[in-house]
Amino acid sequence: MIVDSAWALPVLMLGVLAAVESSGMPDYPMPSWKHYTGIAVACVVPALMVVRRRWPDATTAAAVAVGLGQVAFRIEPGGSSIAFLVFAYTGAAFGHAWTSRLALAASLVAGPLTLWRLTPPPERGDGYKAVFLAALMTTPFVLCWAWGRLTRVRRAYLVELEDRAARLERERDAQAQVAVAAERARIARELHDVVAHNVSVMIVQADGAAYVLDSSPQQAKEALGTIASTGRQALAEMRRLLGVLRTADTAGEYVPQPGVEELPELLEQVRTAGLQVEYAATGEVRELPRGLELTVYRIVQEALTNVRKHGGPNARARVSVDFRDGDLEVLVEDDGRGSTHEQLTGGTDGLGHGLIGMRERVGMVSGSLDVGPRPGGGFRIRAVLPLKASR
Repeated sequence: MIVDSAWALPVLMLGVLAAVESSGMPDYPMPSWKHYTGIAVACVVPALMVVRRRWPDATTAAAVAVGLGQVAFRIEPGGSSIAFLVFAYTGAAFGHAWTSRLALAASLVAGPLTLWRLTPPPERGDGYKAVFLAALMTTPFVLCWAWGRLTRVRRAYLVELEDRAARLERERDAQAQVAVAAERARIARELHDVVAHNVSVMIVQADGAAYVLDSSPQQAKEALGTIASTGRQALAEMRRLLGVLRTADTAGEYVPQPGVEELPELLEQVRTAGLQVEYAATGEVRELPRGLELTVYRIVQEALTNVRKHGGPNARARVSVDFRDGDLEVLVEDDGRGSTHEQLTGGTDGLGHGLIGMRERVGMVSGSLDVGPRPGGGFRIRAVLPLKASR
């Protein structure tokens, strides 16, 4: 508004000065009402210029009405005529569609109407001269309207670019949040698998060591050694998991993720903890993708952890891995106390992290998971994982 006021001030001074001077010209007498009307127009038009950006539709329509009134009553526009060029620009640049059309129509008729009503016949001439003068007087208004239209198009283009940039930024943030959530879920599954398995082994060994400490010190010593080795293994896997929070340059410092080849070592650790486990691998053993390798290892690890927790003191388990043509079957069965609420939910905390994490892992590789009681007693976990990616 300050800039528009700066433009309006000289227009006001020129308009008032022209109206005052025209009243004192003896060769062109002017009625008093036209004199005062000219001064009013010279004040109204600059006032419209001051608020034209705030109310472009109303000010443009008012300016067109004032211009038509001047032509109808043959009131000389004086110095304020330059302001009508500004309103031709304003209607095209800031107004609605109807305002832009009104400004264009007024611009096209401004020259002919002014020539017809306000120019003496000797000066406007006839024929080609009149047409030329009308076109010459119309050209500035049309150019100002075209300039305003170009300003509108450029402003709309910039707004579209800003909206697109903001939308892309929101999509990027959403994708980053999804990636962070997926990574957190993966780390949570890994932490649960590592902690639940190794801590359960350590608890069983600690209870056994405390039970035989007086009667069999050597057996207690072996149990304490198992606790120490299990703790070191858990610490190593924890370090590997926490390594994902560091930069990629340090990723090579951590051990590879466990897979099918590490299953015998896992089962030996479970047997040391007191659980009898049988293991069988059938079919053509072949190399699997690392994600599938880790999924098999974690399924077996979580299943055996649940057996130790809920199967009872004399439970036995059987693990089988069957490499078939199109898929891989992992089967873990036990003859313990059967299905309990804790086994079905994956833990006594009521959160179900065990089987929930197992289902998430199987779902990530497009596999299927069947969990439930065995016919004749005990519990069974069966996972079928597709091998298409490993062919």
